[in-house]
Amino acid sequence: MGQLRRHGPWILCLLVSICAASSGGYIWAKALTAQVLLRTAWSETDDHTDIKPWPWADTHPVGRLLSDDHDVDLIVLNGVSGHTMAFGPGHQPNTARVGSDGHVVLAAHRDTHFRFLKDVAIGDEIVLEGRNRALIRYAVQALKVVDQSETEHLDQNLSNTLTLVTCYPFDSPVTGGPGRYLVQLTRAGHDGSSADDGWR
Repeated sequence: MGQLRRHGPWILCLLVSICAASSGGYIWAKALTAQVLLRTAWSETDDHTDIKPWPWADTHPVGRLLSDDHDVDLIVLNGVSGHTMAFGPGHQPNTARVGSDGHVVLAAHRDTHFRFLKDVAIGDEIVLEGRNRALIRYAVQALKVVDQSETEHLDQNLSNTLTLVTCYPFDSPVTGGPGRYLVQLTRAGHDGSSADDGWR
């Protein structure tokens, strides 16, 4: 492993300690250092190896989400627990593997990593990089608000589909809430016939 990975946890502790005294400094230092460690772990990830970004992490990188239109470059993590989504978008368990031709579902917080979704429009392109480093291009086909109890967006009968999920409304002062904002995308080169007509 590289020197950064060996000393990463100590760098994290040092930066957090330095910045903790300032207003918001702890959160800033934690987020900044986490991104460095996540990208280092992603650079060492392959089809056969899971690399934890820091020794005590309960997750690991499984992909990378990119959008030139919205200035997005995010490491996707395994799972959707609160701890995981504090550091980046999470891959929903029991949905298609990132980089596959199935139905991939990713979730993240509306006020951090998926805040950009409120500006996404039909036709926008988003790219997903898998562990084999292949880039899959998707185009936004539909936008929808649903109740948190609805699970149709997890349907694994769809193919060549990416669904991004976050809480709704975006500017609510209440954490969480019953609404979910869904962005459904279809892989470039496919006609979107796999998408549920209820989305359109």
